[in-house]
Amino acid sequence: MTLLPALQSPTGPAASREAVRFGALSLTYGELSAASTALAARIADAGRVAVRATPTPETVIAVVAALRAGAPAVPLNPRTGERELAHILGDSEPTVVLAGPDDELPPALEKLRRVTVDARAAASADSEAYGSGPGVHDMGATGPEDPALIVYTSGTTGPPKGAVLPRRAVAASLDALEDAWGWTGDDVLVHALPLFHVHGLILGVLGPLRRGGSVRHLGKFSPEGVARELGSGGTMLFGVPTMYHRLAEVLDGPAGTAERDSLTRALSGARLLVSGSAALPVHDHERIAAATGRRVIERYGMTETLMNTGIRADGVPRPGTVGPPLAGVELRLAEDDGTVLDEPGAIGEIQVRGPNLFTGYLNRPDATDAAHTADGWFRTGDVGTVDADGYVTIVGRKATDLIKSGGYKIGAGEIENVLLAHPGVREVAVTGEEDPDLGERVVAWVVATDPDSPPSADELADRVAAQLAPHKRPRTVHYLDALPRNDLGKIMKRSLRA
Repeated sequence: MTLLPALQSPTGPAASREAVRFGALSLTYGELSAASTALAARIADAGRVAVRATPTPETVIAVVAALRAGAPAVPLNPRTGERELAHILGDSEPTVVLAGPDDELPPALEKLRRVTVDARAAASADSEAYGSGPGVHDMGATGPEDPALIVYTSGTTGPPKGAVLPRRAVAASLDALEDAWGWTGDDVLVHALPLFHVHGLILGVLGPLRRGGSVRHLGKFSPEGVARELGSGGTMLFGVPTMYHRLAEVLDGPAGTAERDSLTRALSGARLLVSGSAALPVHDHERIAAATGRRVIERYGMTETLMNTGIRADGVPRPGTVGPPLAGVELRLAEDDGTVLDEPGAIGEIQVRGPNLFTGYLNRPDATDAAHTADGWFRTGDVGTVDADGYVTIVGRKATDLIKSGGYKIGAGEIENVLLAHPGVREVAVTGEEDPDLGERVVAWVVATDPDSPPSADELADRVAAQLAPHKRPRTVHYLDALPRNDLGKIMKRSLRA
């Protein structure tokens, strides 16, 4: 099954087209094809391969080579701790680690056979730097159900689980996004997402390569980098809410400054601005739209499901929603007892099925069974609503964002949006805490714009009561210097509760 057809003809018309760029180093399709073919020959019999997934072109070459060799790739977060790394390696049992020439490997990875990936050699067409080996019959020798990647979940409720993503799921999700976003080979994607996660790696790298387009990775996110790359030919921007928040802060700056003006021009000229991995606050939506005239669109996916829903490029952008299901994806809401909810506006767990789903958790048939209903739907653990037009709104995680207080179901996200619109609130998270009378009470964790003069708890509670409903007001407000976040910028609410 061919995932990256543009790499099939390294001497064809696309050979000289830029495929990836990281800073000053770029690779054409011809160079990426030659380098990945040579590397694939060296790992053709390796079984599973670990990839030290740094934000570099070496990671791109490594993953593409693994796909071409038919070897399931296990992307590793370079910052993973010793204990978690040992668990992932013991569970996935790779025989080889692919790493850049300057990477210093932790002891756990030093036990594996190291194959060095050198993007500078690839860019100079010195593909012999990878050594020689038998010919690679590319991806045509693999089937749709063969595993492409094994991506480990965050492990918030136990050791990380390896989600086995078949080639079929990768192709289905990327092709559904092509349909929704009009994604073509003429698009140039800009982002600074980690390459050990499906957002940055599958959407952000394999997405452009499947279309025959190009990707410019910033290495490290900065508003200046976004302005530079979008302003010099970039057509699409992928980011997470913390990135868009930083862009909105710049756009809110003094008019006439070079940084603000260049960013405004760049974002205004982009074809598509996409946010994912967590909900983008409505306040940031509105600030970006007011400054640029462009709406950020959102989509919804998971490691196990890849992409489920998305606002279409030709659709109606609705801040706070993640759009309708993508082509091929079925979606429903269900109660805890399995009752399917059909009425618009009902709140329930989101369940999905379709060709975008994983095949299961590696070595964990029990966890795989538990994650599915008896009739084959995947339980996302996310809670949401669906309106009459099929647009999905994510309330949050079932375990942390659905608050049951006084007989009401309350979504943390809508309260967070109201609080974030207060000028005295820079960041906020809302959780539920046990309450002997209400069952759970609403709690707000606030990072104030001015720490020396934060808005009072009563002021914030009254704001929520007036704009939403009295039963949704925070009963407790905690003031923090910063909210705990993971590598993708998601707020770690379990840490707050702890």
